[in-house]
Amino acid sequence: MQKRKLTAIVTISILLLLIYGKNLTERQSFKSISKTFTEVYNDRLVVEGYIFQISDRLFSIQKLIDHCNLDYDYSRVINEIQGHENGIMELIIDFENTNLTAEESSYLTDFKKIIQNDLTIKSYDLLYSDSSGVNSNQVKLYDQKIALAKSDLDNLSKIQLDEGQKLISKAKVQINRSQIWAQFEVALLIILIIVIYYFLFKKPQNTMDPFH
Repeated sequence: MQKRKLTAIVTISILLLLIYGKNLTERQSFKSISKTFTEVYNDRLVVEGYIFQISDRLFSIQKLIDHCNLDYDYSRVINEIQGHENGIMELIIDFENTNLTAEESSYLTDFKKIIQNDLTIKSYDLLYSDSSGVNSNQVKLYDQKIALAKSDLDNLSKIQLDEGQKLISKAKVQINRSQIWAQFEVALLIILIIVIYYFLFKKPQNTMDPFH
């Protein structure tokens, strides 16, 4: 009888340790899943918002440079362009504070150089003068630089999609693994119930000696 109880205690203890270990693993798995979805939001969805805002400001700069609106008062155009450029630089700083891949960092650095070095307009005379009108050559040059900047943004946006898909795939693997662990826990609990019943509640059968 003592041996039977000892066997029961050892078996139940092992099963409880397995369940406890499973719970620890499950806890780490949930933390990992939570971290993954946080990365999707902070480093991909939020960044895509930055890219959209930057693109919008870049489009506004191009409109001002190209003189698309003939009724517009261009006397303050330099200040407006600088305002958009400053806004873009603020968004770039926020962008740089996210978790960047090496490819992202390269495109973002190139984009930043274009904004800082190639699109800074010191004088409105570079774009337009009363005597000769719009400086077509200079406007074309700025348009080429803006096209390069847009290309960088398109590549950055594509990276967000690719990296986001990778993170979602990673989360799916973690969720599937978590479901397997949950099924394993159910199996352990069933085994535990059977063991408890067998060792503690089922009375041992006495064998009758037919000769006594």
